[in-house]
Amino acid sequence: MLTLERKALILETLNSEGRVVAKDLSQKLDLSEDTIRRDLRELAAEGLLQRVHGGALPASKALTDLPTRRKTAVSDKTAIAKVAAAMVKNGQIVFLDGGTTAVAVARALPLELNATAVTHSPDIAVALLDHPGIEIELVGGRIYKHSNVTVGAVAMEGIAHIRADIYFMGVTGVHPEQGLTTGSREEAAIKRSISRQSAETIVLASHEKLGAVSAYDVISLDQVDGIIVERNCAREFSDAMASKGVSLIKA
Repeated sequence: MLTLERKALILETLNSEGRVVAKDLSQKLDLSEDTIRRDLRELAAEGLLQRVHGGALPASKALTDLPTRRKTAVSDKTAIAKVAAAMVKNGQIVFLDGGTTAVAVARALPLELNATAVTHSPDIAVALLDHPGIEIELVGGRIYKHSNVTVGAVAMEGIAHIRADIYFMGVTGVHPEQGLTTGSREEAAIKRSISRQSAETIVLASHEKLGAVSAYDVISLDQVDGIIVERNCAREFSDAMASKGVSLIKA
């Protein structure tokens, strides 16, 4: 079998089964595991899958550039944003993560809401300028351009002195076994810090993130208070998350 054919089969298996086990595939194709692992390495380098121990899982499509993400799953994100916005009450301090779904949450907040919004995303701050009752606290630091959020020591210092009632977290991967992941080590650290400072952590998860995995762990599933997903998310995913005791909120 040619290399291109093997790689196509690997991607087809990922799409249909949600995972590739290197040992099983090598036996099926009567090839060495080293050959399969080499294919997996090359596909991972192209961003087409995420390698894990023993094989591979689907890579998150949420790792594309920001302009592309702004056009992805728009209806999902709008529905998720409405549910998230309804959770915020007057007088609360809410931390809004960076990302396109969080921007949708900011825009969905009622104009009559009186609250404090903390964010490390300039996009979020701008989206809230027309909300007269919302005080905006922008956390400083070095801009990570892929997500247009601040990271680094200055951002961590600012976050450490804030206590939020609720944190709407964005991630690039939500997987029943691998948990919550993202594509940047620094962003993962920032997200963990915000979660520690918040009474509740709610994950915003449009469909392209479900069942996907990225390189860096954020927090474990048992550390979140709920995950907002689109109403028609796959039954297999819902059942798998329920078995982990995770509360899914359908938008």
